[in-house]
Amino acid sequence: MGLINSDFQTLPELFSSVFAHYRGEESKFPIARKVNGFYEPILYHTLAEDVHHFSAFLKQNGIVSKDRVAILSENRPGWYLSDMAILNLGAINVPLYPSLPPNQIEYILNNCSAKAIVVSNMLQLGKIISIWQNLPELCLVVVMNHLEESVEDVIDLNQAKEEGKKTLEEKPWFLEAAPVEPDDVATIIYTSGTTGLPKGVMLTHRNICENVKSSSSIICLDESDRGLSFLPLSHAYERTGGYYLLFSCGASIYLAESVETISLNMTEARPTIMFTVPRLFDRIKMSILKQIAAESSLKKKIFNWALSTGEKYHREINSKGKSSTIVTLQHSIAEKLVYHKIKTKLGGRLRYFVSGGAALPQKIGEFFQALDINILEGFGLTETSPITNVNRPEKIKYGTVGPTVDNVQLRIAEDGEILFKGPNVMKGYWKDEEATRQVIKDGWFYTGDIGEVDKDGYLKITDRKKHIIVTSGGKNIAPMPIENLITDSPYVDQVIIIGEKRPFLIALIVPEFGKIKEFAAAEGIQVTSNKELIQHKSVQQLFEKLMRTVSRQLATHEKVRKFLLVDDAFTIENGHMTPTLKLKRKDIINKYAAEIDKVYNTLNMVYNTE
Repeated sequence: MGLINSDFQTLPELFSSVFAHYRGEESKFPIARKVNGFYEPILYHTLAEDVHHFSAFLKQNGIVSKDRVAILSENRPGWYLSDMAILNLGAINVPLYPSLPPNQIEYILNNCSAKAIVVSNMLQLGKIISIWQNLPELCLVVVMNHLEESVEDVIDLNQAKEEGKKTLEEKPWFLEAAPVEPDDVATIIYTSGTTGLPKGVMLTHRNICENVKSSSSIICLDESDRGLSFLPLSHAYERTGGYYLLFSCGASIYLAESVETISLNMTEARPTIMFTVPRLFDRIKMSILKQIAAESSLKKKIFNWALSTGEKYHREINSKGKSSTIVTLQHSIAEKLVYHKIKTKLGGRLRYFVSGGAALPQKIGEFFQALDINILEGFGLTETSPITNVNRPEKIKYGTVGPTVDNVQLRIAEDGEILFKGPNVMKGYWKDEEATRQVIKDGWFYTGDIGEVDKDGYLKITDRKKHIIVTSGGKNIAPMPIENLITDSPYVDQVIIIGEKRPFLIALIVPEFGKIKEFAAAEGIQVTSNKELIQHKSVQQLFEKLMRTVSRQLATHEKVRKFLLVDDAFTIENGHMTPTLKLKRKDIINKYAAEIDKVYNTLNMVYNTE
């Protein structure tokens, strides 16, 4: 079926057309959330009424067209409700990651002059109260959870909806449609800021609506589909793909309880599609391999045979367009013996994973494809609403992010930088014309990414332009392919390559401690901490062997001469990862500067004496 209505030009038009389509429908629903251990649906008419009432409350409290209203919340029904209510007034939604500390929230709210904010709970309210004296424009705070005690200028969402309902009973005309134009700003999304202060990306209604339409023509969804949402809605990827796209097609959105409960929630929600990031596939692969390792030798052989059969089957299809009769037969047997059981653990109905946010290692994609699980890797940036490219279900090429979606033009600049043009390109950065001029030239958006296009029009991202390492010898090296080779090892969790203005490359590695501890147990190594474990001679030798294996696949100037193992993972909480799970290289390198210098000094001594 696809889009319920393809004529929408603004998000309020999208919402109203879907609500009108399902008016009086009691069996279909847009959102389901876990209540007392079970998923419970929120019906279309319930959500529509709540949106209507909350819009009236916001308008009654001074929110008008083009005002900025922030949302500081985890994924929950109140997020969708608040977003729709804000946009229906022609106001601008400013989403904030719930993991942000008060000082970063303060900067964003002041930068966009937010008049109101909707927060999820008392923890997030506490952040706002602690900085409120520094927010002269902020005049209203709404809390989604029940407010147990009175706080001046703070109201909970249920009370707000009740007040809005009373207003509409007294003045039914009160919510006459606000004039919302396609080129009006719908949202300001602040980039996660791997370097410097975050910039506010202004996306218009046209930007987002065109991106939804072009994506819907590639991933065909209808009301029989359902997604499982766990990526933050404050990120453009989840918001456009996992929210607006699904809603526009009548699909249901099930809310995961947390990152930790995704495996359980998949078996309960039984999604047909999931928008996710590569880190999830690492976890699923490790879980599969761990379970297989505990099985009998016969079951291990069957699994390995099924994996090999899947590889052969897809290799033949990719090269010849079809597989041989014998391989097709073997594949159907492997489906019954192995693939079906694994897919059942993912809910049993999954058609596609859609992967974005970071590069998907080619071997990970091929591993899942061999198990008959399709991952559609795509690409985009907040500034492009965000989807520019995605692999096609009928032709998946791992190691690429696929061709462009409809309406998007792609060009590779002379220096290899990827440029895009289309109706999905942002209006600009909020209050920053200079930064806008630097990235939008003659209508083309300069991504800062380096890439190449193959003969089929599939884009391959080779690295970030700003991540290109220039060694002291003048060699330009893209670190991402080297990092992907290293993370292929089950003993590696995270890695960054270092070498800017240095004579050689070294790797800073966070080991996969679950696998390292298994190795230590098998070797009879006894230690009391992860720090002791990574310093142990046998563990060091394990990684030396890994580096030798990796280096054999690299040019001389790309070889990793030394590594540094660290026992502290790069996370959002310790400031080494953005909320969209990108590593903050500069911050990480600064933290380990002394250790890095020590490694280089030792290396220089070795090379200088040779």
